[in-house]
This record gives sequence, C-alpha cells and structure tokens, in this order.
Amino acid sequence: MSRLEITAPDGTPEVEPGDDLVAIVLLMTSLADGDVLVVTSKVVSKAEGRIRRGTREDALPGETARVVARRGETTIVRNHLGLTMAAAGIDNSNVPQGQIVLLPADPDDSARKLRDGIREHGGVNVAVIVSDTAGRAWREGQTDIAIGAAGLVVAEDYAGRTDAHGNELAVTLPAVADELAGAAELATGKLGGRPFAVVRGRADLVLPVGEHGRGAVSLVRPDGADLFGYGAREAVVRALRAAPADQRPFGAPAAPAELTTAVRDVVGLVPSHTGASDGALMVTCPRGLIRPLTALTFAYGWTVTSTDHPNELRLRPASV
Repeated sequence: MSRLEITAPDGTPEVEPGDDLVAIVLLMTSLADGDVLVVTSKVVSKAEGRIRRGTREDALPGETARVVARRGETTIVRNHLGLTMAAAGIDNSNVPQGQIVLLPADPDDSARKLRDGIREHGGVNVAVIVSDTAGRAWREGQTDIAIGAAGLVVAEDYAGRTDAHGNELAVTLPAVADELAGAAELATGKLGGRPFAVVRGRADLVLPVGEHGRGAVSLVRPDGADLFGYGAREAVVRALRAAPADQRPFGAPAAPAELTTAVRDVVGLVPSHTGASDGALMVTCPRGLIRPLTALTFAYGWTVTSTDHPNELRLRPASV
C-alpha cells in the first residue's frame, strides 16, 4: 500500500522583507526526516525583499528574456529563470494595492538555504520545493509547479525499464517535483493563507544530507529545445521577419531531407544537394517566391544566400 499525506498549517503570520523564513517554517510545521516541504514562491519573495511598487506592466520588460506570445492583454514570456509564464510570473495578489511581487532571483538557491537552515536549527533532513502557479499548453486552468528545489530527486527516469508486460519504457520521465508541488497546492489553496505544506510518504525522493541535487532548473528545457518556442502567430511573424536573433527558439536546423520536403510542399520548388560538407542545398527560385522561401527555411533553422547565377539560391544550416 502506498500512502501520501499532505499537511498545510493555518495561522502563518504575514511575511515581511528580512523575516527569518526558517524560523517561521519551524514554528508553523512539524517536520521529520524524509518529509518534503513545499513553500510558495510568494513568501520566499517577500522574505527576500522582492516586492516592488508599480504594476505588472511596469516590471514586465525587466523580467523578460523574450516574448513567446501575446493575445490581447495577456503576454507569455520566457523570463530570466528560463520559465515560460504569463507576465513573467510577476504577481499582484496577496499584496497591498499598488505593489507587485517578483519571483525569487534564484529559486534553487532559496530552496538550498531553507533546507540547510532547517537541518541546522531543526535537526531534520527534508527536501524543499519552492512552488509557483503556471498555465499549461493545450489545457485550461493552472496548477503549481516546482521553480526551485533542494535535496530532492526532481524527476524519476524510467527509460530502459520494462513494464509488467515486458515493454521497454523509452522516454518516461515523471517530473515528481512538479507533481508534489501540484499536490501540495490542493492543501495550501490560493486564499487560505497557508504558504507551507509538508508532504509525507515520498522519503525515497529525499537526498542525503549535503546533497542538494540538480534543482528545479534541470526541468527547464533549453531555449530552442522546446517544440513550441513561439506562439502560433508569433512564429509566422518572426519567420517572415527572419531576424537572426529570433532563430534560436525555432530549434536546431532540420535535416536536408526534411527541409527539401517542406520547400517542395509549400512553394513547389525542388532543391538539389550540392555535395558540400555542410549539407547545403541549391534551388532555382523565381523572384516572387524568395520571401516565402526565406521564411520557410528560417523556420527550419536554415538560411538563404544568393549566388553568382540569377535566381539561384544556396540554402545552408544556420548553425554551420
């Protein structure tokens, strides 16, 4: 039998900049070796002085690494932590009007400090998760995820294992840190004033004292490795603009055969191989099709350059 127990205490005092979060946690919770402590990013940010006056719109440019998508008043960005979130994760709830709260500057470091402090002053070995709320592509609503973690196996790798029927698992990688954060949010709630949750029953995920693990940052895909680096509209606009600075989110250059098929299907041209070591292709392109061809090759991670022959263009991988 497997059992998971989640406790979120009531009565936590309002956290102010400079407050000793370790002392507050130890006062409000009853921790044991092997527990996972989930702390909302809001109280971590407050204790670390990440409160600012102004609006989310005022602070958004400074927290944005790049814009992913815009729809009306909603702006989805990749922030400086690598997280893709609405308004970069800037929050204006549970703070006085006219103030906002930024995410912790380094959530993994915040988790490590909390874990070390709890070990030093509480004498127990726990894992710590710093959680925040995020939406999901293709799904309505939001759930909590781990944006910081210490002392925790953040993902369980099942690749190479077999199921009960003898089937080998190839890419199964449960993001247990996110699952624990989401489970904890069921107990903390959004308006209950319960920023701490203690999850008991997964001591197998808690690392030994002194081992903080890979942190939640290891769950963030590198820019360009995600299949959805831009929103649908933004991808079209940026491909047509074809600015080199916009190319990374489209990912690594596609294989020549894949690009050849796309060029044939979209603009009706058939590139030929040059035999060059970089896999370059040549194509004869009427002047009116140069712009759509350039946008298409850009989206596939390639570039278009002219040659000495009229209407003949050279296509080559952008990263070569």
